[in-house]
Amino acid sequence: MHEDQVKSLRTHVLDLLKGGEAHISPEKALPDFPEKLRGVKVAKFPHTAWQLLEHLRIAQWDILEYTRDPKHKSPPWPSGYWPKSAEPPDRHAWKKSVDQFFADLKAMEQIVASPETDLFAKIPHGDGHTILREALVLADHNSYHLGQIEAVRKALEDE
Repeated sequence: MHEDQVKSLRTHVLDLLKGGEAHISPEKALPDFPEKLRGVKVAKFPHTAWQLLEHLRIAQWDILEYTRDPKHKSPPWPSGYWPKSAEPPDRHAWKKSVDQFFADLKAMEQIVASPETDLFAKIPHGDGHTILREALVLADHNSYHLGQIEAVRKALEDE
């Protein structure tokens, strides 16, 4: 690939990580989610907004750490990726989780944006995966669950 093509690819991947465009952005879906609805279940839907947020945070952290830390150990699947409680443990937990989500997202964006990052190189400690693959998986996973959070919000606000 030519340098200008790699630069364009970085821009596209960063746009995808940030959300928006064809997907809801984390800035729209997360910070202002109504406090009274965070632990409420929608009929016939398996997760609350709190469970979805925590799953997003944990999975994103895992992908980020897998990408940058050769000593990282992933949590057990699936139990390590979902909170035990349907509700936040206290009124500060939502903000703490959102803040960590955005910090980890920014860290992945910095990795992708860095001209020193070879997006196509295999992660030395990985299973043949590349940083590009991990960034795309993270963006796809976030988009899916942010959409679910927005759907939960709409369903609960309509009740």
